[in-house]
Order: sequence, then structure tokens, then C-alpha cells
Amino acid sequence: MASITETAKKLCEISQKAYLNPYTYINWRDEMPKEQWFMTPELISIFGTSEYEALNESQRQILSFYEATNFFSLNIHGEKSLVEGIAHRLYSKELKEFAAYLHHFLDEENKHMIYFGGFCQRYAGKVYRNRKMEIPREYAKGEEDFLFFARIMIFEELVDVYNIRMSTDEKLEPIARQINLVHHLEEARHLVFGRLIVEHLFEKYSPGWSAQVLQNCKSYLSNYIVSTWKEYYNPDVYADAGIADPYDMVEKAWNCESARKHRAKVSSKVVEFLKERKMIDEEPAL
Repeated sequence: MASITETAKKLCEISQKAYLNPYTYINWRDEMPKEQWFMTPELISIFGTSEYEALNESQRQILSFYEATNFFSLNIHGEKSLVEGIAHRLYSKELKEFAAYLHHFLDEENKHMIYFGGFCQRYAGKVYRNRKMEIPREYAKGEEDFLFFARIMIFEELVDVYNIRMSTDEKLEPIARQINLVHHLEEARHLVFGRLIVEHLFEKYSPGWSAQVLQNCKSYLSNYIVSTWKEYYNPDVYADAGIADPYDMVEKAWNCESARKHRAKVSSKVVEFLKERKMIDEEPAL
């Protein structure tokens, strides 16, 4: 406990020193031409398919705009859930030692939604809908908190790989690159805390769970990784970009061999973390 508590205090200090005003950090443009790069080509969901190869550069750039809008929309939905969950747990008995840092967590995630929402609303005129569904159920002691923070960690680990890549890609439109950079810089602190709190909760509560509860948690986390990736393949994006048969495109892109390798590579760090700590038994079917 001392290690995670001390780390949380240090993260508070860093967050205070690195505070950014979300209303002045980005100089928003009035108009945003779509024929430029908004997402690194290799990160576009249909990259590697024959359909992608058939597009000219202008069409690829327009697709990259809608892919970036989807990526930012996924972050909005993920952070809405995170903010709701943390606010609900703020000052709870189990997490009171971390309340000071959870305030910074909330503040920074709210700012991220301002950046992502600012882009989506200004330039796309919408946020893509949330496709995830959570079904209410009963939980064993500590199970709900563990799964909540594990979901956050998984989502942010995957997103951060994209943020890092796009924050340094000079092909990208500057505002898109800037949003990825600021998100990475603040998420780096969240990831440190996320790994520690997930490990702490698992070590504290899992010894008291039945074998069935433990197996259910493992299956849930493996399925969550897959379902998170599924959201990157959005038929609404393909329709907006003018790609024929958008639902068919989802299947083609998901089953593309290069896409499978890409998902496995991006997921490898968080999957290894979960496997080493016996939170999952095997790699998810990506």
C-alpha cells in the first residue's frame, strides 16, 4: 500500500505543476479541410486491405478524417464512463487514500473530453455513437472496483500507443497531432496509477473470490480487449468516407491478416501485464 500511496502523492505534484488550461491550449481553426492527414495511415482500420489500396490519396485523407473522429469519439465515451465511475467512487472507504489524485484524474479526463469533443463537434459536427453495453449484475467483494479500473487501464494502454505514434507524425494536421500529444502526456500519469491500482485491488480481493468468480473476471477482461478493438472498425466511418458496403468492410478489415498482427502488437504490453499477474490465462482472440 505504501508504494501506491506514495506514487499517488508524486503524481498529484506532477499534475499540479503540469496543469494546462483546455480552453487556451489549442488554437482551434474556423474551418478544417478534410483532404489532409488526420490519422497515421498505418493506423487506419482498413489499412492493408485491397479496398484501402484502391483509394487515391485524397480519398485516404478523407477517410483518415473520419477515422480520427471515431478515435476521438471512442475516447469521449471511454472517458465519460471513467469520470462517472471515479466520481461514484470518490472518497469511498476502499479508495480514500487516493482521493487527492482521483481529483486530478477527473480534472484531466474532463479536459480530454474538451479536446476530443472540440474536434468532433467543430469539424465533423457529431460524435460517433457508443457501441458498448454494460449489463448490470451482482459482484463479489472488490470485483466491481477491480473490473472498473482494469477496463480503464486496458482502454488507456491501447489508446496511448496510437497517441504516441500520432503525436510525432509530422504528416498529420497540427491540431490532430497536438490533441494526441497532450492526451499522451497526461495519460502517462494515469497509466502509472492504473497499473498500480489494478494490481493492488486484484491482490487484495481475488484470494477471497471463488474459482468461478475468478474465471469470470478473466473471461471478461479478455472479451473486453476484443470488444474495445471492435469499436475501431466502425461502419458509420466507412459510410461517411464513401466506402461501399460499410458492414461488409468491417468484416474484411477485421479479418485482414495485417490487421490481426497490428492488434496483437498494439495489445502485447497490456496483455503481458495481465497474463503475468494471472488476471487472464491466455491471449485474447484478436
